[in-house]
Amino acid sequence: MRNQPMRELAIGPGTRVTLHFALQLDNGEMVDSNYEREPATFTVGDGNLLPGFEKALFGMFEGEHKTLLIKPEDGFGQRNPNNIQEIARSQFSPDLELSEGLMLSFADAQKTELPGVVSRFDDEVVVVDFNHPLAGRDILFEVSILKIEPVQVH
Repeated sequence: MRNQPMRELAIGPGTRVTLHFALQLDNGEMVDSNYEREPATFTVGDGNLLPGFEKALFGMFEGEHKTLLIKPEDGFGQRNPNNIQEIARSQFSPDLELSEGLMLSFADAQKTELPGVVSRFDDEVVVVDFNHPLAGRDILFEVSILKIEPVQVH
């Protein structure tokens, strides 16, 4: 009796996926790509990929190449006005040269690093935007699926 080839495995829970990917904004600006580097490998549900990006891959097979549109609610979230904060200029070192678009790192009460971007400032206040830089943006997620393997559950 000859071995039947296994039905092709599709991406879903219980799979490990190796892929090349590129993230682009809807204006064509490239955010990230590993096409020139080593491919990435992740296991579905391991937290390495945002759930919305993961779900978009479900059902794809090895060898497939697609460009998927990820809406903000499935990607980096909507912009939240509560994430824009005014901080007294006196809280910053006097020799820090502020500029709009400057990314700074802040620590919250739990000592977690929080990146914030200076949106505007004057002598009194600095307005810092703690929204993810990609929040509220549609993301074009280009993927080439190189390998799909079943995850061994022990």
